[in-house]
Amino acid sequence: MKTKSNLKNLDQFVDEEYGKKGTKKREKFEKGYEAFRLGFLVQQARLKKGMTQEELAEKCGTNKGYISKIENNIKEVRISTLQKIVERGLDGHLDLSIRL
Repeated sequence: MKTKSNLKNLDQFVDEEYGKKGTKKREKFEKGYEAFRLGFLVQQARLKKGMTQEELAEKCGTNKGYISKIENNIKEVRISTLQKIVERGLDGHLDLSIRL
């Protein structure tokens, strides 16, 4: 299994790459943020578990290419598939919420 040190949480990554909230660069980023966020979260969870894309794919019953497309925001993922990746593949729990 491959591991990666110095993992950042999402807030740290965004602040470093796009600046603080209210800056023009950050506002531009925020517009495309939601799609990026999901892929990033899957990737960070996989890395935290010390897994390769291939290992994750095998564990949840898909293929490496599909995991790569999700992590790189090339492929939209169904909630049921995301749940399978998180629960079977990462031994985690998927929490969804709606904010009004």
